[in-house]
Amino acid sequence: MGGAVSAGEDNDELIDNLKEAHYIRSELVERAFRAIDRADYYLDEYRDNAYKDLAWRHGNIHLSAPCIYSEVMEALDLRPGLSFLNLGSGTGYLSTMVGLTLGPFGVNHGVELHPDVIQYAYRKLDCFIKTSDSFDKFEFCEPSFVVGNCLEIPPECRQYDRVYCGAGVQRDHEEYMKNLLKVGGILVLPLEEKLTKITRTGQSSWETKKIIAVSFAPLVLPKHNTNGKPRTVPLPIFEVRTLQELARISIRHALRVPTDSGEGQPRPRGSFGGGRGLGVGGLHKYGPRFKRRRVHRRHCNSVVLANKHVLRSSGIAYPLTPDSNNNSGEEEQGRAHRGAGEDEAAAEEEEDEEEEAERETGELLRVEPPVNVLRERVLCLPLPEPLKMYLLYYREK
Repeated sequence: MGGAVSAGEDNDELIDNLKEAHYIRSELVERAFRAIDRADYYLDEYRDNAYKDLAWRHGNIHLSAPCIYSEVMEALDLRPGLSFLNLGSGTGYLSTMVGLTLGPFGVNHGVELHPDVIQYAYRKLDCFIKTSDSFDKFEFCEPSFVVGNCLEIPPECRQYDRVYCGAGVQRDHEEYMKNLLKVGGILVLPLEEKLTKITRTGQSSWETKKIIAVSFAPLVLPKHNTNGKPRTVPLPIFEVRTLQELARISIRHALRVPTDSGEGQPRPRGSFGGGRGLGVGGLHKYGPRFKRRRVHRRHCNSVVLANKHVLRSSGIAYPLTPDSNNNSGEEEQGRAHRGAGEDEAAAEEEEDEEEEAERETGELLRVEPPVNVLRERVLCLPLPEPLKMYLLYYREK
């Protein structure tokens, strides 16, 4: 399943393609996708395929196509503090993206059928927490996974604000899935070959919306024990934060102070403003992950005729004479366009000269190391070294 968008050279380019095709439509979903490199969830020998819009499977390990995950994230309508249940949590890729959105006071649970996949997911989660640049950029809701068949969750279990099922569901199990939701909650699942969004509007009322056609492997039906009694899957417990953890969250939150130069300044790609559970603008100065590619941008000056003036985007007004007629206005507009064209040509020539100079010096291929501002601020605190390491989650960099 997938192949709806072109392959990217890296994670950012893949996301650019998903945005252009309108699979990613909100800034919240975009920031979560940019924060996690999809290739990090592939086995090393298959990383070259990570930025294609295709599903990937190796043994029990499985990742859906990027276009499917983006539709799922958009449909879930996530917010900080919500509770989320991932049925068929797999590698933990989706659960980790969700955790970046839920913030430290959300709930992030997963149920996975295969024990080896749970182990793989925890290894990837540990690597994300210990090494990813994005971990210090977001306030994170760490996922918890349990082994079991998602059709063996006891009916009296607690309910969730958001539920996703990553396997094909038939009508026979639709009611079972819907009962996992709180009133006001959202369930997203592949229901009879259609990715479907179901919203619980009341105790016994629902709204259903079909999203896109999909093809998922069907749910694995549970096996009965030899004594004939059905098994049950104990969901992860809702853990109460300790005072020590709350202090760490509060200190790290206080140190996340935006350092933008001012309002209206453009933010670099992948940098976002936000609050609890969202990335904070200005926290990181990222160097590019891969070889930098220069993009030539066309400098365009818009021209508008208003009140007998030719207005350009630069804010300079070109007055028309009192006896100006339509023809003279067109002439002025033509001159303004010619001026814009000259400006554009000069800018492009200047960019070409800069690029040529960078090639000669080798600067074009040089990657600037990322600067983790939060880490630097923690290390400057007048605290014992073990406490600093605790505030940094004992991260390796």
